[in-house]
Amino acid sequence: MIDNQVLAFTGIAAILTVTPGADTMLVMRSVFARGQRAGLLTSLGICSGLFFHATLSALGLSLILVRSATAFEIVKLMGALYLVYLGGQSLWRAFRHDARKLSTDERTVNKKKEWWQSFLEGLLTNVLNPKVAIFYLAFLPQFINPSDPVLAKSLLLAGIHFMLGIVWLSLVTMFLGRVRGFLIRPRVQRTIDATTGAILIAFGARLAIERR
Repeated sequence: MIDNQVLAFTGIAAILTVTPGADTMLVMRSVFARGQRAGLLTSLGICSGLFFHATLSALGLSLILVRSATAFEIVKLMGALYLVYLGGQSLWRAFRHDARKLSTDERTVNKKKEWWQSFLEGLLTNVLNPKVAIFYLAFLPQFINPSDPVLAKSLLLAGIHFMLGIVWLSLVTMFLGRVRGFLIRPRVQRTIDATTGAILIAFGARLAIERR
C-alpha cells in the first residue's frame, strides 16, 4: 500500500501536524501543569483520536456530520464547550492558592489520576472536534484507490498521521519539559496557566461560532 499517494499524504500531513493549534496548547498546558509524562500522554490521546476519525470516514459515518446540520452543531458545541472547560480549569488554577501538603501516597495516587486524565483530555479534544471528522472524510478518499481496501487504507493513513503527530508533539513536550524547571515558580506558573487557559477558551469560542 506504500505508493505515491501515501507519500503525498505523508507530506501534507506533516505540514498540518507542525501547524500550531489547540493540540499544541493542550500539550503545553499538560506539561506545565503536570510534567513531561503528562504531556506525552496528552499527545498520545490526541493522536489516538485520529484512528477514530479514520474509521468513521471509512465507514461513511462522518457523512452524518456533513449532511445533518443538527448533528454537526451538537458535536461542534460539545467540542467547543470541552475546550472552554479545559481553559477554565487552567484559569482557576492560575488564580487559586492551594498550599496544602500532600503525603507520599496522596501524591502517587494524584499522579496516576493526572496521567489518565491527560490521556483522556487529549483523546476527547480530538474526538469531539467535528472539523477533524469532516477533514478526514474529505481528505482521505483522495489518497485511496478504488481497488484499495477502504478501511485498511484509511487506518494506514491515520497511522502515518499518528506517527507524525507523536514525533512532533513529543519533541514539543521534551522541549517544554526541559524549560519547565525555570518556569514553575509560582508567579510564572500562574501567568502560563492564565495564558494557556485564555487561549484554549478562545479556541473553544472560535469553534463554537465557526461555520463549516
